[in-house]
Amino acid sequence: MELTYTITQIEETAKAVVETIQKQNGQLFAFYGQMGAGKTTLIKAICQQLGVTEEVNSPTFAIVNEYEGAKSTIYHFDFYRINRPEEALDFGLFDYFDSGNICLMEWPECIEPLLPDDTIKIQISVIDDNTRKITI
Repeated sequence: MELTYTITQIEETAKAVVETIQKQNGQLFAFYGQMGAGKTTLIKAICQQLGVTEEVNSPTFAIVNEYEGAKSTIYHFDFYRINRPEEALDFGLFDYFDSGNICLMEWPECIEPLLPDDTIKIQISVIDDNTRKITI
């Protein structure tokens, strides 16, 4: 799936992403994109679509945030500060992956060798200052 959107279309975009990933019955979602591409913004909108009512923030320093959605727990990772994939093992990465809950990951390239084969990869590309394209 490819979809081009602006920030004013973020809710509709998140809804389309959620519908697509639910059809694929996936739980692990890796969001790729340059700094400032809008990974956190899209993940916030996706969390809202999944029923999260609390504030969603990037877990840059915590590495993982936990949110309660309408149907399940959602784990939001930011691996930007990970220097080696093995560091992710120290906080029990596979326990999260094996939990059966949704895992939304920013900067997954920092742990690429640890990503299971069934991880759904979402690329966010910057078209211009206001426009983004996602490819799933």
